Amino acid sequence: MSKFFALIPAAGSGARMGNELPKQYLALNSRPMIYHAICTLCQNQFIAGVFVVLAPSDGEWHKYDWSEFSEKLVVLSCGGLTRADSVLNGLTAAKQKNLVDSNDWILVHDAARPCLTSIQLDKLINELSIDEVGGLLAVPVADTLKRCSNTENRVAHTESRENLWQAQTPQMFRYDLLTHALRSATSINVTDDAGAVEALGFHPKLVLGDAYNFKVTYPQDLALAELIIQKRNNP
Repeated sequence: MSKFFALIPAAGSGARMGNELPKQYLALNSRPMIYHAICTLCQNQFIAGVFVVLAPSDGEWHKYDWSEFSEKLVVLSCGGLTRADSVLNGLTAAKQKNLVDSNDWILVHDAARPCLTSIQLDKLINELSIDEVGGLLAVPVADTLKRCSNTENRVAHTESRENLWQAQTPQMFRYDLLTHALRSATSINVTDDAGAVEALGFHPKLVLGDAYNFKVTYPQDLALAELIIQKRNNP
């Protein structure tokens, strides 16, 4: 039977946070931010293992104690220049180490989405485990969207938000499909795994997520994530 594995690409620097420390290690509720994603994934009953893909030069990871996740957590120091490179390198390394099979499901999750819940994760797995393609957590766009026309930040026109969804992670695809998609997408600009799969002509399924599963990108996002996690820990 196919197994489920999670992969967290964590080789980036998070430059938009304006901090010298890589974003995944910024303190969040007295833990490095990446801890919260790892914890949710490792605690899931369906997930057999969690791969964290680090930059070869990463000097921060070993400053923390990860022993509580030792049964499931595997570190792969093969991160690339882009997110897609890190995911593909991690998948390749996992296969070379005989950790995954071609038909296994891979759930790629951002280290900077620390507010993922077990409910969202279970919903994604349950809805996609029998799907022919796979898919991703996402939420319908609620805000009005404006297209900018020039460097003066003038509105060119208002975009219709009908049928528009905001992509989240995890994004879940079979190992072979995801690997093939990422290898084929090297000549195009893809910002997520679903985009690479779409480029092959497939149509990933959108699974309704939660607005709390946002990506920490700017300093104010970190403060909001802190409040959310504190409230969950102290209901």
